[in-house]
Amino acid sequence: MVENKRMKKIKVWNMTSKNGNDIANQFVIRDSENNCSYFQSYNSIIAKIDSDNNIWLDKEYWNYSNTTSKYRNMFLDMDTQTIKQAIKQGTIKLVNLN
Repeated sequence: MVENKRMKKIKVWNMTSKNGNDIANQFVIRDSENNCSYFQSYNSIIAKIDSDNNIWLDKEYWNYSNTTSKYRNMFLDMDTQTIKQAIKQGTIKLVNLN
């Protein structure tokens, strides 16, 4: 007898530019089971936001390049200075997301 396991519902889509075009290698991932959203740049998870709006950034890749920073900022709706300040204050945590 095969047990029927519940499948996680995960959706992935490209981020879009102001013109509405898909941005290559920049993805938003939504896990509806855990109510989490992730930002992935190329092959690395950069940021995670949970249902309580807690934010985690990957300690190694969160500020990897100008491109990563640009789209991370778009995902979080914050600028780099605000993100750095939140990290200092402990409201954004640096963790290993990869």
